[in-house]
Amino acid sequence: MSFVDRLIAPLSTSARVRLGNDLLTAGRATEGFRQLARAAVGGSPDAQYRLGLCYLEGTGVPRAASEAVRWLERAAESGSVDGQFQLALLHLGETSASRQPGGRTRSLFEPEGATFERDIPTALKWARRAAEGGLPEGQALLGYLLTLGSEPSLDDAERWYRRSSEADCAQGNLGLGMALLRRAEDARSYGEAAGLIGKASTAGLPTAQYMMGVLTEHGIGIARDATAAALHYRQAATSGVPIAQRRLGLALIKGQGVERDLIEGETWLRRAAVAGDGAAAAEIGHLYARGGELPPNYVEAAAWFERAADAGDSGAARALSQLYWVGNGVGQDRERATFWLQRAAELGNESSKVDFGNLVLRGAAEGADPAAARRWFQQAAETGDLIAAFNFGVCFAEGVGVERNDSQAALWLSRAAKGVPMAQYWYARALIEGRGVPVNLAEGRMWLRRAADAEMVEAQVLLGEMLVNGRGGPADHRGSLVLFEKAARRGHVGAMFALGALFHGGHDVAPNHNLAQRLFREAAERGHPRAQLMIGRYLLRGTAGHVDLAEARQWLSAAQDQGVPEAALDLARISGEPDAKTDDGPASSGLAEIDSKR
Repeated sequence: MSFVDRLIAPLSTSARVRLGNDLLTAGRATEGFRQLARAAVGGSPDAQYRLGLCYLEGTGVPRAASEAVRWLERAAESGSVDGQFQLALLHLGETSASRQPGGRTRSLFEPEGATFERDIPTALKWARRAAEGGLPEGQALLGYLLTLGSEPSLDDAERWYRRSSEADCAQGNLGLGMALLRRAEDARSYGEAAGLIGKASTAGLPTAQYMMGVLTEHGIGIARDATAAALHYRQAATSGVPIAQRRLGLALIKGQGVERDLIEGETWLRRAAVAGDGAAAAEIGHLYARGGELPPNYVEAAAWFERAADAGDSGAARALSQLYWVGNGVGQDRERATFWLQRAAELGNESSKVDFGNLVLRGAAEGADPAAARRWFQQAAETGDLIAAFNFGVCFAEGVGVERNDSQAALWLSRAAKGVPMAQYWYARALIEGRGVPVNLAEGRMWLRRAADAEMVEAQVLLGEMLVNGRGGPADHRGSLVLFEKAARRGHVGAMFALGALFHGGHDVAPNHNLAQRLFREAAERGHPRAQLMIGRYLLRGTAGHVDLAEARQWLSAAQDQGVPEAALDLARISGEPDAKTDDGPASSGLAEIDSKR
């Protein structure tokens, strides 16, 4: 330190400031602080600024945010651009250690649990004064602040970034490069943006180093080079940028631009995850859930998925839900599975919204909020999503998350029917049954035809029944035969019974009792009550050429147990009761109900 400054410090404020700074540099913080305090009281803006930093950083004095702000404000009001800049950072929630635009913010440390409120308008005021005072860093910070909020001033921001960049300020180069990158349209403009970001990276700004990794990895404004990208990511990762740590971890795991190293890659992912990067935590979860070179460890996977989900990663919340469904790494728990599925949907995972909504519609969402599912369906339906419109209609039809309203159900089902076969079927049922709309069998039959042509089994069967009975239009037994055959091949029990009824006789289809008996048996074995009645009668009377009273009794008893009253008369005949009278009866008498008998 200067002998002259020591000699004249009592007489010269500027000499006292120089002496105080020299003492701080020499590690004699307490003495330096005292000299600066005297100069600050004497009105020196430079001393007031340095004194504010001492209180901010705990140099020569315990940290005290309120004192730091008081002295910085005195310096700033006296025209200190450094004081103005530092105040802007404080109100933004940053310290001088993280000045780059778009960089990570660090909350101001204050003792005894005090907090420093983030105040963008005040930060903007001080940054503007520093910028107008000619401080390049202040100009870059003002540019950054102008990009925030719901109505950013991007043109003004770019203007201030450019002024800062013209002074070769690293933060200004980064800010201008990012601004140009947002509106780049050709190779020249992309190249200009990459050049500016590269200058900021060379100056050591971690955010710029990360961005150069992205640009180099994807060949944006610069030649694609996986090796160079990995190097940029490592520089930023070493400086503590979580997203760069994640990118480096993935590069090491995949061997992209760097020698493959699963262990080091996972270590970088962990560092990013612990720093709050939800996507990195999700990647670790997937590493342990998938297995491979690392043995599967679902307990570890569940822990990382939960960390990622808590950080807002929707895919991790969905994966955690799946672990709870099957009980991998966690106890099988439908309620927790539903909770995390709903959380994934709330975080915006579209597949989870659909799955959760369907779970609610099936009544299988334990502990869930049906109103949430209804809201997601409504939001999507109002944007024109036909599947969501169908589900929203079902919510009204079934009273899921909303009061039941058949009229609203019919409205939304009619909209969805334009392109969703299931909605065509539901809307047809509404028209046929008069639920929320006037009965219109002809229009209902038309919508059933569209759903049936889309290979919807339930629609094929119900339309077949309407064709048999001539409801909503002319009867068409042969047309119904085709529909029932399609549905029966896909395992619809009611369709099997209906085919048996058609071949039993009395329709515009040639009778075939052997085929009818086989179809009745197939449906009866699957629990269809009227099919059990008919196979019992066939075996009782030998309609297809074979009599078996014991088996007939079994089938008729089964039909009776399922509430078919006609079976009692046939059972009486087998028992030899003299007054028992029976006939084959119309097998088609149950066709009106077959749509619900699978």
